Amino acid sequence: MDKFRKKFLEEASEHIHIIEESLLELEKNPDNPELIEKTFRAMHTLKGGGAMFGLDEISKLTHNLETIYDHIRNDRTILSDDIMSTSYEAVDQLKILLNENDNSDEEVSTKQKELLNKIEQLNNYISNNINLPNGTSGHPENKITGQVFKTYYVYFKPEPNIFDNGTNPLYIIDELVTLGEYIVVPRLNHIPELPDINPGVCYIYWEVFIATASSIEELRNVFMFVADDSELEISEIAETNLINNKEFLKEISGQSQTAEKISIQELSHFKRSYANGHRKNASKEENSLLNQKLKETKISSIRVDSEKIDQFMNLVSELVTTQASLTLFSTKEHFQELNQISENMQKLTRDLRDLAFNIALIPIDHVITRFQRLVRDLSKELNKEVDFITEGTDTELDKNIIESLTDPILHILRNAVDHGIEMSEKRKQLNKPEKGKILFKAYYSGANVHIQIQDDGAGMDAEKIKQKAIDKKIINPKTILSKKEILELAFIPGLSTSRNVTGVSGRGVGMDVVNRKISEIRGTIEIDSDVNVGTTISIKLPLTLSIVDGLLVNVDMEKYLIPLTSIQKIYAIHHKQLENNLHKLVELDEKLMPFFYMREEFGIPGNGLNEEHAVVINYEGKKVALIVDNIIGEYQAVLKSLGKQYKDQEMVCGATILGDGTVALVMDTNNMVNSFVDNNAFAEN
Repeated sequence: MDKFRKKFLEEASEHIHIIEESLLELEKNPDNPELIEKTFRAMHTLKGGGAMFGLDEISKLTHNLETIYDHIRNDRTILSDDIMSTSYEAVDQLKILLNENDNSDEEVSTKQKELLNKIEQLNNYISNNINLPNGTSGHPENKITGQVFKTYYVYFKPEPNIFDNGTNPLYIIDELVTLGEYIVVPRLNHIPELPDINPGVCYIYWEVFIATASSIEELRNVFMFVADDSELEISEIAETNLINNKEFLKEISGQSQTAEKISIQELSHFKRSYANGHRKNASKEENSLLNQKLKETKISSIRVDSEKIDQFMNLVSELVTTQASLTLFSTKEHFQELNQISENMQKLTRDLRDLAFNIALIPIDHVITRFQRLVRDLSKELNKEVDFITEGTDTELDKNIIESLTDPILHILRNAVDHGIEMSEKRKQLNKPEKGKILFKAYYSGANVHIQIQDDGAGMDAEKIKQKAIDKKIINPKTILSKKEILELAFIPGLSTSRNVTGVSGRGVGMDVVNRKISEIRGTIEIDSDVNVGTTISIKLPLTLSIVDGLLVNVDMEKYLIPLTSIQKIYAIHHKQLENNLHKLVELDEKLMPFFYMREEFGIPGNGLNEEHAVVINYEGKKVALIVDNIIGEYQAVLKSLGKQYKDQEMVCGATILGDGTVALVMDTNNMVNSFVDNNAFAEN
């Protein structure tokens, strides 16, 4: 039972997400019947599941709320602001109720009563102000216009002991038939004589003919909690609604109650006979051909516990390390056959790694509803009009990165709405549209994902930021900084130019935390802003945190890994080019480039080699050379944490175990250069 309850809680969270997502869309398109139906369906599923698993408060709330949406979808009322606000409150309450530890809280209980009363008042108001049309169907859910109905055959035979896990199959049938017009045929031929009946055993099974606009996948979702404990078949038999077709009804009523089920041949017959909604004669040959083509619907996706995904990624990571050991061994032993096996293993490992990445990645769309909801609620609270526009939300990232990214983006959006977007009157004075705009944009670039958050608001005043930094003695008044460097001062703790402290932002706390959180997931963040034009915050992130392709180098006796994504080019140079070099500039491809001599930076005594290597990396739009002893080669590294003892250091982002069992540190090139550089080291070159 616990297994099914856990599955329901996971599904319930998704249904709440669907409701919230649909509400946000309905605010833009309140007359969209598909969105209204989608919202109603999610509520109805929550109601049924909540009742089945003893979550009575969830069931009560969704039951009352779905009644309102039943009125809306049957044109008995419109989606008013009161209904919308109450719906959002209900979504927030459902999220709390889903956490069973909070259900006993007095505040939660009080809020539940208030919401139920509010919903009841709305329902009473609607009921007292409607005139039901004559001849209204007993299936109001089928009156949505613009939808194409198909007729499906559903065979549902529960396991005899299905009652043992608390499931009532009648609830499943009840939920199924809300999807459309239906004919339910209960099969009773397995019921024993009265003295032999066991009340704990389910003897009945069902065949259902249902005309609906829902897909087969949606029909299957009704049975998701009992699919493992039942025989289930779902087949499409017509592309039209046959439930009111007299000839079809006559054939159905003629089916024998003693038969186990309708045969495949009969289904094929229905599919051909009523292909266009009308009875047609079908030859035996045609029926035979259709019988061959009629196949069970394939499952296009499966649900997997996130812990299993993490375990899978860990195993793939260990395989990558083992494969590196095999490559090293085969290289030493010079066995041709072993080398060939090693090369094949390397290819298979890389393919498996890429597949594991694809499985572990999830679209940013997974969390976009939280961002939309924040902008919506905050703009209403501050009495501002804001359009939140999204692009590229199908872009995928490691789920661990997305989890760590959510809070920083929420803070950026709070700042955009609170400090960025002006009030409507102010925007009119500036000849801007009255409604502000925030654009959330995500896209791939090589092995990275870029996220940009742009607003067309007040922008950031670089001179004010600089003066604030001077006042707080963060910088020297004589220091010459570029606009980009001044804007980056916003990431310093305690630096805020906001005059008004609000409950939203402006306390001088936040952007430094945002910067730190982004750095923790090996990302970078940049700000570009102009007064009265707007602000753009750009975030660059790796696709995954688990495995990194890098260049293995050594400095003295130690090995280091530099991520390939940050490397531009590699040069062989003579040590004499670096000697007595006061300005730390080296000529590469006839251009002077700033460099850092890694032996010196790491405090390694003694002279370097006669011939060394310059690894040119990207650093904030400029090129910087890191001077290392030797280049060992390209290496696929499994990234390991350095542990709590080294969590505050910024020069490396982890470590990896090499094929020979030694450890190499993985460089965080941006943070490493930040720790080396002084403000005068990057004159324009």
